[in-house]
Amino acid sequence: MARTISISNPDKVLYPATGFTKAQVVEYYRSVAPVLVPHLRGRALTLRRFPDGVDGESFFEKRCPSHAPDWVTTVEVGRSSGPPYRACSVEDTDTVVWMANLAALELHPSLSLAAEPERPTTMVFDLDPGAPAGLAECAEVALALRALLSDLELESLAKTSGSKGMQVYVPLNTAVGYDTTKLLSHTIGLVIEKQLRPLVVTTMAKQDRPGKVFIDWSQN
Repeated sequence: MARTISISNPDKVLYPATGFTKAQVVEYYRSVAPVLVPHLRGRALTLRRFPDGVDGESFFEKRCPSHAPDWVTTVEVGRSSGPPYRACSVEDTDTVVWMANLAALELHPSLSLAAEPERPTTMVFDLDPGAPAGLAECAEVALALRALLSDLELESLAKTSGSKGMQVYVPLNTAVGYDTTKLLSHTIGLVIEKQLRPLVVTTMAKQDRPGKVFIDWSQN
């Protein structure tokens, strides 16, 4: 069934450094949707929205907006305290376009499928550089992670984070829980911290991070 999605403020500049408008951003997301959707399908999403562009204020949105079209898929997300809520999920290109129109420039998927929320299908390392460290230092850490993970017979994939750092994803084909991936990722982070000292830290304290790459394993 054909859907009509109205693009609001198509000429609004979302990327001032390059002059990219919302219309251009929406078209880009539409073009990459065939590659993007398989990585998002069946997962709860947290949207990070930039209504005034990347240089303006942003906010995270976990609950699917109440004004979402009825064809946007939602999934239930449980909480340790309080009632569950409904999050957006992506099943098709139209949903990606609708989210891009909301200036949801970052789409953060759950590490597990909504159907099996306690079983992660991915383990992730978020590499966050503290100035003056940057992408080059993150790449060095990512290569060290890849070598160690390979020794453990684990595949890994690197991607930019959409901000200033990188992420290393480890696909999992064995049924494990978050307790296991959290312990394993922390242990691996400590090994890399020792191996690449003083470049790497695994603690979140801001005062310890200038010029270093923080391996954030806690997302697991």
